[in-house]
Amino acid sequence: MTNGGRRIATATGAMLSDPACLGNLPQGAEAGLFDPEFWRSRGELSPTQGGRGSSWFIASGERRWVLRHFRRGGFIARVSRDLYVWTGEAQVRAFVEWRLLEAMTHGGLPVPKPIAAEYRRMGSFYRCDLITERIADAQPLSGVLELDALSEAAWRAVGAAIARLHRAGVDHADLNAHNILISANGAVSVIDFDRGRLRGPGPWTERNLQRLQRSLIKISRGWPPGRYSAGTWEWFMAGYRGK
Repeated sequence: MTNGGRRIATATGAMLSDPACLGNLPQGAEAGLFDPEFWRSRGELSPTQGGRGSSWFIASGERRWVLRHFRRGGFIARVSRDLYVWTGEAQVRAFVEWRLLEAMTHGGLPVPKPIAAEYRRMGSFYRCDLITERIADAQPLSGVLELDALSEAAWRAVGAAIARLHRAGVDHADLNAHNILISANGAVSVIDFDRGRLRGPGPWTERNLQRLQRSLIKISRGWPPGRYSAGTWEWFMAGYRGK
């Protein structure tokens, strides 16, 4: 075990994991750990909401995991859906996110625990996957708002959770209403840190907030009044500022 998990070489790349989190895997899982069809054949796989069809829930024994296959978005996805240019193992997107999640988990931040990551290299390109712990009884902020309005206390809790990440120097590259989870007990978590990083104070925090605000404005169009408004954003910002 080295800093950043245990690295295991594979036939076409490498895997990074926390053996304590993997536990005793079911027979055949070593080869099929990142293969949705392996878990589907056991009746232990179900799709998640969103994620371009590239994320699944795994429920195997006591394991409650999320498996995500890294896919491209935007225009470049028309050229390649899931191939990334190889620039060295240290830059593999799944490995970078795994290590960021590990650091945040050790720091007590409201994020899922990383379980395992892997990449498969094909010459100058690679594909990769990540498994994280599933946040129990949680729904995306977008889904919660679609059903009902949030209380002032809930908006403040969301703001406080984002503030904790920012104070720790965590720059979330795609902070939006789908990547913030609210549990049944009101706990707030943040997921999907692809391209995220740790950095010093700067204008990036405001860019994070503006991205989230644009997301909330976009998804709330056509919803009943009160689901999202200037007033609810003020509640969010009050929680963010600790007021």
